[in-house]
Amino acid sequence: MAEQEFINAGYTVVGTENNENKLLSFLKENYPNVISDTEINLEELKTVLGLPIDEKVNGYGLNFVGRNFARAKYAQKTEKELRLNNTLSKNIDTTENLVLKGDNLDSLKILKNHYSGKIKCIYIDPPYNTDKDEFVYPDKFDKEEAEVLGLANLSEGDFARMDFSFKSKKSHNGWLAFMYPRLLLARDLLSKDGVIFISIDDNEQANLKLLCDDVFGEENFVANIIWEKKFAPSNDAKWFSDNHDHILIYSKSKELFRPNLLERNEEALNRYKNPDNDSRGAWVSGDMTVKTYNSNYDFEITTPSGRKVSPPKGICWRFSKEKVAELILENRVWFGANGDNVPRLKRFLNEVKEGITPLTIWYHKDVAHNQEAAQELRKLFEGELYFETPKPIRLIKRIIHLASKENEIVLDFFAGSGTTGHAVMQLNAEDGGNRKFILCQIDEPIDKKKPAYKFCIDNKLPPVISSITIERLKRAGEKIKNSLNRDLPDSRDSNDLFSDNQGNQTNQNNHSSDNNQNNHSLDIGFKVFDSVEAPKLKVDDKGQISFTENHTDALSRIYNMIFTVGLDEPTQVPEEVVKDCIYKIGNHYYITNSENITSDDFSNAIKNGKVFIDGWTASLNGTLQNYKEDVKIVF
Repeated sequence: MAEQEFINAGYTVVGTENNENKLLSFLKENYPNVISDTEINLEELKTVLGLPIDEKVNGYGLNFVGRNFARAKYAQKTEKELRLNNTLSKNIDTTENLVLKGDNLDSLKILKNHYSGKIKCIYIDPPYNTDKDEFVYPDKFDKEEAEVLGLANLSEGDFARMDFSFKSKKSHNGWLAFMYPRLLLARDLLSKDGVIFISIDDNEQANLKLLCDDVFGEENFVANIIWEKKFAPSNDAKWFSDNHDHILIYSKSKELFRPNLLERNEEALNRYKNPDNDSRGAWVSGDMTVKTYNSNYDFEITTPSGRKVSPPKGICWRFSKEKVAELILENRVWFGANGDNVPRLKRFLNEVKEGITPLTIWYHKDVAHNQEAAQELRKLFEGELYFETPKPIRLIKRIIHLASKENEIVLDFFAGSGTTGHAVMQLNAEDGGNRKFILCQIDEPIDKKKPAYKFCIDNKLPPVISSITIERLKRAGEKIKNSLNRDLPDSRDSNDLFSDNQGNQTNQNNHSSDNNQNNHSLDIGFKVFDSVEAPKLKVDDKGQISFTENHTDALSRIYNMIFTVGLDEPTQVPEEVVKDCIYKIGNHYYITNSENITSDDFSNAIKNGKVFIDGWTASLNGTLQNYKEDVKIVF
C-alpha cells in the first residue's frame, strides 16, 4: 500500500506513528492469561477484576444482533475524504460553520481528528424505526463486510440471523446496529462537559435509552424530556392520540455538566407580587416544611396573631428554630394578610434573576409544535413544505441555550431541513453570541413525485435532501440579517415623511455603518464539503500498481490534510504560499503536488514551521527524498 512504501523509505506517515491498542498491549504484558488465540477469556478477565465467575444469570444490559459488527464499524477507518464545494458554500472566506454532505458515519470519523473532545452540544433527530423497507444509509452487514472488519469467526447461523433481522420491515436489531457506531463517535466528539440531546419516539425510546446507557454510561443520563409536539388530539387515532416525543439527554460527564437556566416567562413573572409593600420588591411564598424528618426541626412557631403552628406529623420545618427567628426578624416569613396563616418563606424576584431550572415536560406554548415548524419552513420557501418532518426553531433554540455558551460548537449529524443551523444563527442574532454549527446530511435522493424534486431541478440544485438543508440555511441567514438591519435604532425608511433630505442622508449613512458592523459579527455563512471516495491503489493486469485517478482540486487536498492532521481548525482559510502547492495556517505548512515545488520552497517551509505532505500527490524520488526527516506524509 502507498503508506507502507513511504514508511519503508523512512518517512513518518500521519496516523501510523502509534497505532497500537494500548489496552490490548497492557493486558498482554500484565495479564497474558486473559488473551488466548487472539480471543479474550471472559472467565479469566472476571477473575482479574475480582468478579464472581459462577454467575447463574446473564449480566444486565442491551444485546442485539449485529452489535459486534456495529462496534467494528466504529473502529473502521473511513474510505472517504472531503471535497470543498465552492458553489454551494456561502461566505467561504470568513465563515466558521461547516456543512458536510454524505454518510454521517464517514463525516463523524473525519471530524474526529480535530474535534475530538471539543463539541459542547450535539442535537440529533435520527430516522425513527418506521414501516419503511430500509434506511437510506448504506451500512453493510454481510459476509464480505465481515471479512473487511476482521470478524471471521461469525458462523452461517450468525449471518442467517442478521440477514433475517435487517431485512424485516421493523427491525430493532437493524436500527440499533445503525445507531451504535454513530453514538460512539458522538461520545468521542463531546467535550468533558458536553451534552447530547436525541429526539426519539416511543417505538425506539426504550431501546435507545439502554443503548445510550451502554455508550455514555448509565451514570451520565441527565433527563428524558417529554415534548408536546402536537397541540390538538388526533381523533382518528386507533388507541391514543400520539401528542409527544422524547428527547433523551446524556452528558459526557454528568458531574461536569450543568444546564444554563431558563429565563422566566411572563406567566412566571406574574406570580411575583408585593402585597405587604416590601422594600425589596415582588416575591412569591414557598413551603417551609420538608419531608425528611429531624426532631430538632420539629417545633412550634408563633404567628403574629398569637396562634401556635407545628409542622404536620412526620415532617418538620426546613430551618432550625434560631434560623426561623432570624428570618421572621428580616420579614422573610409570610403569615398571610391577617397574620394568622401557616408560615411560608418569601422568595424575592430580585434575588433569583439568574433564571429557573428547566423542567422535564416541555409544552408547545414554550417550545412550539410541529405545525409551527412546518409554518417556519413554508415562510422560507414561498408557502411550500419541502421537508416533511422539520423541528421547530424554538425547540432547538432552547436546547442550544441550555447546553452551550455564546462561543461554543453545536453539532447535528442528522441535519434534515437544517433547523439546528437556523437556530444557531437566530440565537446568535438575539444574544450576540458566536456559536458555530457543524451539520452532516446524507445526499438522500428526493422522490421525483415530491415538490422538493421540482424545486431542486428548477433551481439547478442536486435533487437530494442536503440541497434543501443548504438552501434553507442560505434563506434563513439572509432573513435573520435583514431583521437585524431593520431593528437598528437609526434605521428609517428613506421615504420617511418626517425626515428632511439632509436627515435622511445622515441616517442612511449611520444605518450603513451599523449594518456592516452587524453583518460582520453575525456569521450566516458555511463551508460545504462533499464526501467523495478517497484515492486507492489499483493493480492492472500486468501487476503494475498505480493510484486511482484523483479529480480533487488542490485546495480540497489541503483541507483533507488539515482535517486528517487535526492541528488546525478546519474552518480557517489557509494562506496560499505557492499556488496549487503550498498553503499555511500559522506555522503549519500543508503541501500538495510536491513534485512541482523547488528545493528552496521545501527549505523555506521546513525552516519556518511543521511540514505535512499529501501522500497521494507525492513521489519517493527527487527533491522530497532530501527532506524525509523533516516532513510528515498525510493520506
